[in-house]
Amino acid sequence: MLKNRKKTFLIIFTLLTLLAVWWFSLPGRLFGVSYSTLIEAHDGTLLGATIADDGQWRFPPGDSLPTKFREAIVCFEDRRFYRHPGVDVLAIARAMQQNISERRIISGGSTITMQVVRLSQRENRTLWQKLKETWIATRLEVRYNKEEILKLYAAHAPFGGNVVGLEAAAWRYFGRSPHHLSWAEAASLAVLPNSPSLVFPGKNESIFKHKRDRLLHDLYQQGTFDSLTYSLAIKEPLPGTPRPLPSLAPHLLTRALQEGRKGTRVTTSLDPALQYHASSILNRYHQQYKRANIYNGAVVVLDVNSGKTLAYVGNTPVKGNEYGGHVDIITSPRSTGSLLKPILFGAMLDEGLLLPGTLVADIPTVIRGFTPQNFNKEYSGAVPADEAIARSLNIPAVRMLREYGVEKLHSRLQEAGLSTLRHGPDHYGLALILGGAEGTLWDMSGMYASMARSLNSYFTLPEPNRYRPADFRPPTYLLQEGREQNKVAQNGLFSAGSIWLTFQAMKEVERPESEAGWEYYSGSRPLAWKTGTSYGHRDAWAIGVNSRYVVGVWIGNADGEGRPGLTGGTMAAPVMFDVADLLPASNDFTQPQSDLFEASVCRNSGHRSSRYCETTDTILITRRGLNTLPCPYHKQIFTTENDRYQAFADCYTAGNVVPKNWFVLPAAQEWYYKRRHTEYRSLPPMAPGCISLVENSNMELIYPKMDASLIIPVELDGSKGATVFEVAHRMNQSTVYWHLDGEYAGKTEEIHQMSLSPGLGKHQLLLTDEKGDRLEVAFEVQ
Repeated sequence: MLKNRKKTFLIIFTLLTLLAVWWFSLPGRLFGVSYSTLIEAHDGTLLGATIADDGQWRFPPGDSLPTKFREAIVCFEDRRFYRHPGVDVLAIARAMQQNISERRIISGGSTITMQVVRLSQRENRTLWQKLKETWIATRLEVRYNKEEILKLYAAHAPFGGNVVGLEAAAWRYFGRSPHHLSWAEAASLAVLPNSPSLVFPGKNESIFKHKRDRLLHDLYQQGTFDSLTYSLAIKEPLPGTPRPLPSLAPHLLTRALQEGRKGTRVTTSLDPALQYHASSILNRYHQQYKRANIYNGAVVVLDVNSGKTLAYVGNTPVKGNEYGGHVDIITSPRSTGSLLKPILFGAMLDEGLLLPGTLVADIPTVIRGFTPQNFNKEYSGAVPADEAIARSLNIPAVRMLREYGVEKLHSRLQEAGLSTLRHGPDHYGLALILGGAEGTLWDMSGMYASMARSLNSYFTLPEPNRYRPADFRPPTYLLQEGREQNKVAQNGLFSAGSIWLTFQAMKEVERPESEAGWEYYSGSRPLAWKTGTSYGHRDAWAIGVNSRYVVGVWIGNADGEGRPGLTGGTMAAPVMFDVADLLPASNDFTQPQSDLFEASVCRNSGHRSSRYCETTDTILITRRGLNTLPCPYHKQIFTTENDRYQAFADCYTAGNVVPKNWFVLPAAQEWYYKRRHTEYRSLPPMAPGCISLVENSNMELIYPKMDASLIIPVELDGSKGATVFEVAHRMNQSTVYWHLDGEYAGKTEEIHQMSLSPGLGKHQLLLTDEKGDRLEVAFEVQ
């Protein structure tokens, strides 16, 4: 009995040991190989791929196996695949009989499961290795089901040359997904792994065709398809030499690699048709622009509500690196030009610092040595804020920023998604609004998408008149990323009313010549859009936004070389509108009625109307806009008959004096304003013997301003230089007498400019006219 117990124990111990060896014979990671990096469109369309580290085209295993290939490979390699436990004893017996009778190895009897083990082991084919494959194959059948084993085989089987795996083979030999192969194509790929070195596309075609046709015949005989399909299949040509893989989004592929997605299947949110057509449009314009030595461009299209990327064209198709074609412009920081002006406009509306049509000064401006200039080098005197945005005027934008505050805008831009502000607000100063900071096409397009998304959410959230902080977030190119957060707040980064008014101003931007008369076509689409041009004509931008999409475009040279005529309106805007025309029609932005309020404003000034405004309009403004002050430009004066003079009853005895409401701009603004507005009426002069009681000086110094610090350059010959002083006078025919530090310097008529050469130190400039009106200004020369 003791001997029997020991024997039983030994048997059990041996069985348990064998079971443990069997159980742990399969490694945790079956295939320790590198894979290609793929990017796919949202529908699985291959957009691009890189070769694996070992030089093989080996795609990461897919989620599903095409039915045609499954039927073909089982029929060709392992007909009892679904009935055996990993080892087919009958197949092994048949193989042994054939090998003995032929006195050479002509069949191995390996099942698909055993071949998966051999592919994972990658060792020499010996009898011992065959036994190991048999042993491990049974373990493999326990860990994986039949479908998973077939996927492993399809992903790692050799298909000739450096092509490994079914998916890579389908794209390399047929130029499409394995799910779209015909029966003949699926059969061709099914026979390749059996002898990839002998049967290779383009070589040994007779052997290749014989094997393929025999497999098609077997599939027909077992009832997989009908006779017509069979007769057509055997007439299909064999695959030729390998084809190049698609390269529809090369810069996004590089970005995915840089962001740590090497060796994975990156499923993006891109629309393959839109990606192709956007690339084609950019390429068409590239052919035109390169004649002017402008070689690079980029296009991005975003879905507003999801924040997902629908098209990502990182650069023009420049071959090689000669013109920086490898640079991903979408993520490259570039000077923003005027793209931030609508953001500032919206922020000021949101805080009630201006109304949409509030007049902003547009006159020669010097602020601590900073001298902004409008693109056309002209001045309007005063211009409505929304018109300044539509016309992209620089001087009004700088004045608006000075009132709003660089620090506040800097902070708000960072909250909105501008990730490239790596310095503090003092580093950028007022130049921030004119392109003094850098931004990427990714961030800039994302900010406008966030604004549109926030406006859309205002109407869709369960709680009325609320905002979702997560609406301001960066875009994403991943299909499964960017889930919305449902946290709701009472206030948003921008109010719905300020966003809507900003987009209304952006819709008034004049479209390029190619879009002339767009509003008269039934298929026309409203689009809020903004252009930008950086200093030196180095960057041309155009970003358009509607309730569903954002289209962002950049045109220029990747190396930063500027070119004459490179502007957002002439170069980037036509591309942007052509890409926008590819998108489905969408509704205009919904007006947030609960966040907008009717207000009466003076038609001439855009300020809230006062009792002196005779012509008013009713417009929509933000809640905080209700707190703005009444119009400061409309005043009551007293005039004589025919408005010849200003006068008062106690000093004018030659006739009646009547009260009049008058629109009065500061002298410097008036000087330029009335050139464009012939209807503007300057104040009449005071009647003889009357003194004005209204604080409206007839003169205003344009340059320099009070307490300015000047630096006067030395001439090339070493002599002391001069600077031009300028003053504006309300009366066209007036004469102005100039006195510098008590010394008479001369007089001017009509155009009041004088070249002076004051020395170092503090000075006093006194100006008088023939009526005795005085203007005194202190300044310093450093």
